[in-house]
Amino acid sequence: MAARYVEHTRPVWTWIALEWRRVGTVAALILTLGLVLHAMFGANGMVVYQQKQAERLTLQSEVERLQKENDQYVDRIKALKTDHRAIEREAREQLHYTRPGEYVYVAPDPPPKPPTGSAKNEK
Repeated sequence: MAARYVEHTRPVWTWIALEWRRVGTVAALILTLGLVLHAMFGANGMVVYQQKQAERLTLQSEVERLQKENDQYVDRIKALKTDHRAIEREAREQLHYTRPGEYVYVAPDPPPKPPTGSAKNEK
């Protein structure tokens, strides 16, 4: 009975043995293509990596800008704590303080511009 089973299934095993290389090659190509697609467009792929790099550069420039602004504020605070001329300048600009005999002129806000009339309503 076992001999009959082996003879009966011999064509299937022969086909598998002959086609194994071709099936393996196709499977390897499909696997390679899947891995390449995942590496390019997956959750941590090259496209996402490039977006994160651009975001990192933007944030780094923002940090540098804020650091420079912070340094300016630190210098201004030091000047206001120690330099009498800086204190006087701030008092004159912000609080409109004057020395005896000086006058402060405050210009009014300019009037709003009239509409240009370019969007006329035609009937």
